[in-house]
Amino acid sequence: MPHSQNSAEVVSEPGPDRARSLAVVVLAAGLGTRMRSATAKVLHCIGGQPLVSYVLEAARPMAPERVVVIVGHQAEAVRAACAPHGGGADLRFVMQAEQRGTGHAVQCAVPELEGFRGDVLILYGDVPALRADTLAAFVDGHRRSGATLSLLTARFRDPTGYGRIIRGPSGGIERIVEERDASPDERHISEINTGIYCVDARLLVSAVEALAADNAQGEYYLTDIVSVAHARGQRLWSRNVDDVVEVTGINTRTELADMEARIRRSIVEKWMAAGVTFEDPGTAYVGADVSIGEDTTIGPNIQLRGATVIGRGCRLDGSACLQDARLGDGVHIKFGVVITESEVGDHDEIGPFAHLRPGTSLAAHVRIGNFVETKKARLGPGTKANHLTYLGDVTIGEDTNVGAGTITCNYDGFRKYQTVIGDRVQIGSDTQLVAPVAVGSDAYVGAGTTVTQSVPPGTLVVSRVAQRHVEGWVARRRAREATAAKAGASAPPARSTPARAKVRTKTAAPKAKATKAGTKSGTRSSGRRSTTKRARPRR
Repeated sequence: MPHSQNSAEVVSEPGPDRARSLAVVVLAAGLGTRMRSATAKVLHCIGGQPLVSYVLEAARPMAPERVVVIVGHQAEAVRAACAPHGGGADLRFVMQAEQRGTGHAVQCAVPELEGFRGDVLILYGDVPALRADTLAAFVDGHRRSGATLSLLTARFRDPTGYGRIIRGPSGGIERIVEERDASPDERHISEINTGIYCVDARLLVSAVEALAADNAQGEYYLTDIVSVAHARGQRLWSRNVDDVVEVTGINTRTELADMEARIRRSIVEKWMAAGVTFEDPGTAYVGADVSIGEDTTIGPNIQLRGATVIGRGCRLDGSACLQDARLGDGVHIKFGVVITESEVGDHDEIGPFAHLRPGTSLAAHVRIGNFVETKKARLGPGTKANHLTYLGDVTIGEDTNVGAGTITCNYDGFRKYQTVIGDRVQIGSDTQLVAPVAVGSDAYVGAGTTVTQSVPPGTLVVSRVAQRHVEGWVARRRAREATAAKAGASAPPARSTPARAKVRTKTAAPKAKATKAGTKSGTRSSGRRSTTKRARPRR
């Protein structure tokens, strides 16, 4: 049997095929039974992104000609998760309806490699810590060595669960044995197969066709292509990964949480090195796609998710959650703020306990105070809404002040309507603006006003119920309560109603004679108040 030419070091001189085309195959069909979930394993998230997205992003810088993702469980959802991460490559999907091993998965992908001439990089969709520079060095080493099949290997102190690398007397790789099929001596080998390969496309197609399911599981193992290549005298090469965390697959919820913590820590450390201060790095949750400007301070219990962008010199006090938000420079986010799909201008102050919902856009020097909620609200420079306010579907000009308790009434049960407020407007407390409505610049809206018609510029608008004074009411009320108390009622007295609302039954008055107009008592008022009053319902 011919021996394979095998090396674990990068050859210094480039081989003849170093500039070959690259295709990527990602195995993402499994359910992941140890996750104990109805969700496909590669759809579980770290940092708000599905596991498979990390693998695709790691391969993107190498500009592969085509990417083939093998799907199975929740195929449509996996396709949707992969779509944003194709990186301009020819992204293809192939269905592995019946999971019969990793070799069978690649067999399913072979038709999508028809006509391709170059190297195929084989990856797994549950390895989120894999770095782009590790893959680039691996592919480069494969091409420099002139190998037709290369493996990325690792050494674990506890290799339990992984396939072992079996080397021959000369140190060259001869085969890989899965743990369940390994002998006791083979299980003591610490060098393991990561499952990541770079292989000539023609060799891959012919090798997977030669696979057989003659093993303990009755499955087609992709690892067997190594022994096939060795038997054919092909040149093999391997590279040992520096950090084993990079090639650690996720199989359980515990491993998912551990990897989440590792990735979170690495992201925070990256931003600290870039000039960002974290007051409590252990409680910061920063997504992979977040951007933070230097001299920004991040307080404890901050969540920055999605494509959030934070400018320079900002301060986030703590316990805030930002999703796909954009903050300018010098922004102060106070305690307990939630911002989603919104833009915050330079030197704005938000919070505490404010909620900026999608579509909010704030110009510079805007202040949004405690218990203020905005949605599709555009506020001009210098405008303030400091207390207890809802601003929805509204456009507000510059230097306007919105008083406490203001509400834009934008929904009639069927559709939303717009409110437009001009510049330098003063909105009094407890104002309701019933859309569609406009308030012109320099107008004043009195406290407690319900605005149902547009207000001209420079106008004062007031809409209030006339104030009424009832003399002696307090004394009478207290007297009634004192009388009830003296009566010795054992239970607390029921809530009193005003005397005019009580039902008083009196003997009916004699029927009145007809008036000059021919009317009779009961059909028109006689000028005297009726002695029978309607009872007001008890509240």
